[in-house]
Amino acid sequence: MLIVTGGAGFIGSNLVRALNDRGDTNILIVDRIGENFRNLSGLRFADFMEPETMLLAIERRTMPPSVEAIFHQGACADTTETDGHYMMENNFRFSRELLHFALDRRAPMVYASSASVYGASRGTAVNPANERPLNLYAFSKLAFDNLVRHVAHRTERGAGSTIVGLRYFNVYGPHEEHKGKMASMPYQLHHQLRDTGVARLFSGTDGYPDGEQRRDFVFVEDVVNVNLHFAGQSAHPQVILNVGTGISRSFNETAQILIKLRGGAGKIEYFPFDERLKGKYQSYTQADLEALRAAGYTAEFTPLEQGLAQSVAAWG
Repeated sequence: MLIVTGGAGFIGSNLVRALNDRGDTNILIVDRIGENFRNLSGLRFADFMEPETMLLAIERRTMPPSVEAIFHQGACADTTETDGHYMMENNFRFSRELLHFALDRRAPMVYASSASVYGASRGTAVNPANERPLNLYAFSKLAFDNLVRHVAHRTERGAGSTIVGLRYFNVYGPHEEHKGKMASMPYQLHHQLRDTGVARLFSGTDGYPDGEQRRDFVFVEDVVNVNLHFAGQSAHPQVILNVGTGISRSFNETAQILIKLRGGAGKIEYFPFDERLKGKYQSYTQADLEALRAAGYTAEFTPLEQGLAQSVAAWG
C-alpha cells in the first residue's frame, strides 16, 4: 500500500492523480475533509483516515502490514498561525510519529518541508547557516528537518531507510482552490484579474520597488515528479533537498504574464505592505538546486509562462 498524507490537499491530490495515472490505486489517503473533498473527485484510492485515526492505528499496530512508500504532504500551512501548540501538534508531532513508523517498516518516506525555513536569508543552499525561520510555520518545518537529520543521518536506526525531505519553494497549479488565503500568488492574481480586472500587489518593501518582490514559482507537476523520483530510489538516500526552478520571478512579471494570457485585459495596482507581516515575510526566494542535482534529479522544471498557461486553463 502507498500512503499519501494531505492526499485531499493541493500537492497531495495531484500526487494521487499521478499515482493513478501509472496504475496505482492501493492508496491510503490521510487528511481532514472540508472543501478539499472536491480534489478527490475522480481519484481512485483504497482507504481513507483522518490524522488522529492514523496515529491511533500506528500506536495500536493496526496499520496495513505492507507499506510500499509514504508521501507525507499533510501539514498546517498557514504562515500567519500564532498557536504554537496547534502548529507543533500538526507539523512536528504527527510527522515524528510517521517518521518512526517509516523507519520501523523500512518504508521509503518522502516528506514536504518548506523553503520558508530560509526566512530572510539570501542563501538557500541546504545548510543550517542559511536557516532563519520568520514564523511558526517555518519553525515547525525546520524542527522536523532537524529531527530527520538526527534520527536518519546520525543513528543506526536510519541505516537502509530512504528518508527524503523536499523544501518546496512557491508551488502553484491546479487543485489549490480550497486553500483560500494560503493559495499561491499566481492563483490569487488570476482570480483578482478575472473578477475585478485588477492585480493588486504590495508596494515597495525590504528595499524592493513596487511589485518587485520575487519568488521561485514551481509548477505542481514538477513537485509531484520529484516526489515520485525519490520514493522510487533504491540507494537509500537520507537527504533534505530544495525543490524549485532555480529562477526567481517578480510579482510584476507574474501579473503581466497572466494579463497576457487574458488577451491583455487587466492592470496592476499597488497597495501598502501589511504591517502585520513585517519581520515575517520573505521578499525574495530562489532555490539553490546544487544538492537536488547532486542527488540525481536531472529533469528540467516547467517555465513560469508554460505552467501558468496550464494552470489558468484549470482554474477557470
